[in-house]
Amino acid sequence: MLRLILTSRVYDVAQETPLDPAPRLSRRLQNEILLKREDLQPIFSYKLRGAYNRIAHLTAEEQKRGVIAASAGNHAQGVAFAARHLKIPAVIVMPQTTPEIKVDAVRDLGAEVVLFGDTYADAQIRCHELAVERRMVFVHPFDDPLVIAGQGTVGDEILRHRLGDVSAIFVPVGGGGLIAGIGSYVKALRPTVKVIGVEPFGADAMFQSLAAGRRVVLESVDIFADGVAVKEVGAVTFPIVQSTVDEVVRVSNDEICAAIKDIFDDTRTIMEPAGALAVAGLRSWAERERITNARLAAVLSGANMNFDRLRFVAERAEVGDAREALFGVTIPERAGAFRAFCATIGRRVVTEFNYRLSGRDVAHIFVGIATRSRQDAADIAAALTAGGYATVDLTDNETAKLHVRHMVGGRSPDVAHEQLCRFEFPERPGALMTFLEKLGGRWNISLFHYRNHGADFGRVLAGFEVPENEMRDFESFLDTLGYRYQRECSNSAYDLFLAK
Repeated sequence: MLRLILTSRVYDVAQETPLDPAPRLSRRLQNEILLKREDLQPIFSYKLRGAYNRIAHLTAEEQKRGVIAASAGNHAQGVAFAARHLKIPAVIVMPQTTPEIKVDAVRDLGAEVVLFGDTYADAQIRCHELAVERRMVFVHPFDDPLVIAGQGTVGDEILRHRLGDVSAIFVPVGGGGLIAGIGSYVKALRPTVKVIGVEPFGADAMFQSLAAGRRVVLESVDIFADGVAVKEVGAVTFPIVQSTVDEVVRVSNDEICAAIKDIFDDTRTIMEPAGALAVAGLRSWAERERITNARLAAVLSGANMNFDRLRFVAERAEVGDAREALFGVTIPERAGAFRAFCATIGRRVVTEFNYRLSGRDVAHIFVGIATRSRQDAADIAAALTAGGYATVDLTDNETAKLHVRHMVGGRSPDVAHEQLCRFEFPERPGALMTFLEKLGGRWNISLFHYRNHGADFGRVLAGFEVPENEMRDFESFLDTLGYRYQRECSNSAYDLFLAK
C-alpha cells in the first residue's frame, strides 16, 4: 500500500491542500488544532484523489469502454471529473431521492446520470446491472487498492507539511477508504502518530466491526452525515484498518452540527456533515482524554452542503456544543408562576420557551436555557428539581428536538387509544403524499408533524387512534408499510406535552 500511495497519479487533477491552523478552536481546546482542507479540492472533496488514481490506471481498452459508479455524493463528482479530464465515458447511477443540486453537478461534469430507486442500495444494484450490460469498468467508492492509495496521499501531505509533526490525525470513516489509506502511510513512516477514526452513532459500521473482529452489516443507517452512511465497511479496507488505526470515536449529530459551526468560525467555510465529522471526534476525544498542548490534525473531507440543511445545523449546533440545554418542566398553572420559575433560573438566558394552556392545575413548558457545559445543564436540572419543579432533561431526546418543540400545546381531550410512531421516508417531489397514501385510512390520524430538513429522507411524527382489539393488526401494518419506524408512546416529551 505504501508503494501504491507513493506512485499515485492524483496530482494530474487534485491539489495539495493546506494544513491550516484553527486558532479559535485551539484556544478553546487548549491544543494546537490543524485542519486538512480537502474542501478546497476542485470538487470540494477528497474523493477526487481515489477516483482519479483508479481511472488513470485503466488500460487503453478499459478506458475506451468507460467507467460507471453508484453514488449520490462526492464519489459521483470525483468519477465524473476524472473521466472528463481523461476524456472517457462515465455513467453515474444515483437514487431518485438525490437532491437536484447534486444531480446537476454531476451532469455539468459531463457524465451520464441514471436515476434509479429510493436508496443507495437500489442504485448500486442497478449500477452493477448496467456495468455488465455496457461492459463498463465499475469504480468502487472505497473498497479498491488504487482508490485507497489515492486517498492515502492525504496522509503523505500531512506528514510532509511544516506543521506535520502531529500527535494524532482524526479521519472521518464511512466504508474505510480514506482512513485505510492514511493509516497505511502514517503507520509505515511514523508509527507513534495516532490514527483515529470518527463515525456517527447512527452509522458506526467500522466501530462495530472492529469490536466484533469481523465485518458487521448494520440493519439501518442514519443518513444525516450521508457521506459516511454505509451499512458495511469494505472487505479490502477492514483488515487495513484493523492493523493501522488506533481507535474509532463515535459522535452524535448534534456534535457534528457544533463542529460545522466551529469550522465556520475559524475558516468562514461551511462543511457538509461528513466533512466536519473529524473535528467533532477530535473535540470528543480531547475532552475524554483531558489532553492539552498537543498538536492534533483533523481531515475536513468535504464541503458539498445542501443549503436547506443549514436551518437544522444552526438549530442543533448550540446543543451539540453544550451551550444550550432543553427541559420539560412542570409548573403550577396560576398567575405569577412563570415569573417564579424564571426567578429559580436566575440570570441565565432563556433560548426557547413553548407553552399553551392544557389544564387548570399544572402547566408543562418546553424551555431552552443557555449553558456553559454539560455539567452546567445538570446543575440547572438539579436546581429546578430542588425548587419544587418536576424536570425532565430533553437535550438528548430526538423526538423532542425534531418534532415536539414545534407542537407544544397539542393536547386533545378527545383522542383515544393513541399510538405514536416516528417514520422516515425517501424525500422527493410527491413523497409526502405517497407516504400518506400508504398510511391509508383504516385508523384515524390523531397527530401529525412533518418538517423539511433539506435531507434525502423526510421525518414524520404521527399518532393513530387504535382500539385495543386492533393492536395486532396495527403492528402488522407497521411492519409491512415499507418505511423505517420507531414506536414513541413511552417518550417523556410526548407524555409531557402531547398525551391525553
